[in-house]
Amino acid sequence: MNPTLPAAYAHLGRDPVMAGLIARYGDLPSLEVAPDPFARLIRSVVGQQLSVKAARSIYGRLEAALGEVTAPALLATTPDELRALGLSWAKVRSVQDIARAAAEDQVDFAALAGQPESLILAELLPLRGVGRWTAEMFMMFALGHPDVFSFGDLALRKGLERHYPGQDHAAVVQAWSPHRTLAARYLWADQNAAPGI
Repeated sequence: MNPTLPAAYAHLGRDPVMAGLIARYGDLPSLEVAPDPFARLIRSVVGQQLSVKAARSIYGRLEAALGEVTAPALLATTPDELRALGLSWAKVRSVQDIARAAAEDQVDFAALAGQPESLILAELLPLRGVGRWTAEMFMMFALGHPDVFSFGDLALRKGLERHYPGQDHAAVVQAWSPHRTLAARYLWADQNAAPGI
C-alpha cells in the first residue's frame, strides 16, 4: 500500500465493493501535479475525440513547431500554421483562446493546483473547448486533485452501474469523498481489465 495514502485506502475500504477492487488491483501510483499545467491542458484539448496515437502525433508536431508549448508561442503562431499541424479549426480557436487567457492573466495555471474544485471549474469552464469532462480529467491528471469524480465519463458510469446496481450513484460517490479521484481510478482499472462489460 502506498505509504502516502493510508487514509484514502482506509476510507475507501469501508465500501465493500471498493475494498474488493483495491484487493484485486493493488496499490495505484500517486498522481503528481504536472510541471506545466498549461501545456497539459493544451494537450488535453488537442487530443479530444482522437485516438491516443493520433493525439500524440499531432501534439508532437505542435511541440516540434513551437519548441515549447507556451501561451506566447501559441499566440505567435498563425491559425493557418496551427491548422497545418493537424488541429481542427475548432481546436485552433480553442488553444489560442486558452493561450490568450493565460497571457492576459485571466487564468493563473500555476496557481490552480492548490484550489478547490469549484474554483478550478469556475476558471476553466469559460475557456473555449474546455467542457466539464476535460476540466475534471485535467484536475485529476494534471493537478493531482484528490477529490474529483466525472459523471460525464462513460467508463465510470458503467462501473457504477456494474458494481452498484439499483443504488443512488450520487450518494455512493459522495461517500468516497475526499478521495473520489482514487475511487475513480479503481473503477477505470476494473473497466480496463474487462473492457467488453
